[in-house]
Amino acid sequence: MKEVFNTASKVIITCNKRLSPYLQEEVTALGYEIKRAFNTGVELHASINECIRLNLNLRTASQVLYELGSFRANDPKELYDALVKIEWETIIPFDGYFTVTSNVHNDTITTPLFANVKVKDAIVDRIKDKKGVRPDTGPDAHKCVIHLHWMEDRAEIFLDTSGETLAKHGYRKHPGKAPMLEALATSTIMATKWDGKSPFINPMCGSGTLAIEAALLAQKRMPGLYRMNYSFMHFIGYDEEVFFQERRLLKDKTEKTNLPPIIASDISKEAIEIAKINAQTAGVEHLITFEVCDFADTTVPAEPGVIMFNPEYGERLGVHSKLELTYKRVGDFMKQECKGYRGYVFTGNPDLAKKIGLKASRRFEFFNGKLDCRLLQYELYDGTKEDQK
Repeated sequence: MKEVFNTASKVIITCNKRLSPYLQEEVTALGYEIKRAFNTGVELHASINECIRLNLNLRTASQVLYELGSFRANDPKELYDALVKIEWETIIPFDGYFTVTSNVHNDTITTPLFANVKVKDAIVDRIKDKKGVRPDTGPDAHKCVIHLHWMEDRAEIFLDTSGETLAKHGYRKHPGKAPMLEALATSTIMATKWDGKSPFINPMCGSGTLAIEAALLAQKRMPGLYRMNYSFMHFIGYDEEVFFQERRLLKDKTEKTNLPPIIASDISKEAIEIAKINAQTAGVEHLITFEVCDFADTTVPAEPGVIMFNPEYGERLGVHSKLELTYKRVGDFMKQECKGYRGYVFTGNPDLAKKIGLKASRRFEFFNGKLDCRLLQYELYDGTKEDQK
C-alpha cells in the first residue's frame, strides 16, 4: 500500500450546495489546481500532508476526502471482496477506532447503513487476519473516518481526512436562535466582495455569526486555529510536526493592525450576550462593537462599506404583517441612513423581500439548510444614480 501522507491521489473537497464557487476561490488562492468543479465540491490532486493544509485553511468546505481506490461493485458481496484486498493494516492502527460514512445509490440495497456494515466488515476482517486484533468501530467521527461513494456499479473508497465537518468553525458554543452555518456565513460575505478594510455593519446580528466571520476574514484568521482534532491524526504515518508547522504559519499570517470597524446590533440583549461569548471564544470580541438597539438605531460610520441583514424569513407560505413592516423598515433604513454603502439582505422569503422597496442590483443563490434563499444586493447611492456616472 502506498504511504498516503506523501503520495498524491485524487482528492474531493465537499461543501454544501451553492457554496462551490466560494470553495473554488479559496482552493485556488491556496495555490492548488482544480481538476473539476461541481455543485457540491471540487476535485484536485494532493497528498494527505497537503490535505492537512487544506483542512486548516478552508472556511467554506465540509470534508476533505482522499481516494484510496475505485472499483466496480454490482452488489454488497463484490463491494466486500474489493475492500478486503486493501491493506487496511497499513492505514488504520489495529488498536484504533474507525467509523464509516457513505453516499450510496445502488439497486441491490435499500439502506446505506447496510453498505456501511459491509465496509466495516471488510476492514475489520482484513486487520484481524493480518494482526490478530480487531479495531473498534462506532458512529463517532472523532478518529479514523472512511467514506464510501457508491453509484450504481462504481465504487470509490476514501479516507475522510476531516472527520467532524469543517463547515462549523469551532467557536460557536452558544448557537442562539436559528443560527446561520459558519461556512454559509463566510460564503455570503465573500459574495459581497467586501475588502476587509471598510466598515462591516450587521444589524439583527442574532448569535453574531456574520459579524464574527467578517472579523475572521479581516484578520485572515483561519478556522484551523480553533480545532485540535482531525481524522488525519489517527491514520498510520501521521507526522504531528506537519500539523503544528501549518498552525504556526496560520498564526503568523493573522493580521493584528489596521482592522476595520465591525458593528453588530440586535434588539435582544440575550442575543448580544450570546454573540459576545461566541466572539470571545473566536478571539475577535475586541474587533466588534456590539449594540443592543432596534436595527434602525445601529451606528453607521460615515466611511462607506457593507451592511448586511439576515432578518427572520417567516413562514414560506403566508406573510406576517409584522415581518412585512420590518422588511419595509429595512429598505427605508438602508436608503436613508446607509448612503454610499452596498446593502445586502439574506432571506428565504421572496414575498417579504418585495417589501424592502428597493431594486436589487444582484441576486446570489444559496441554501440555508434545505431552504432556497437569496442574498440580495442593493446599491445605496449617495445622491441620484445619475450622479454616479
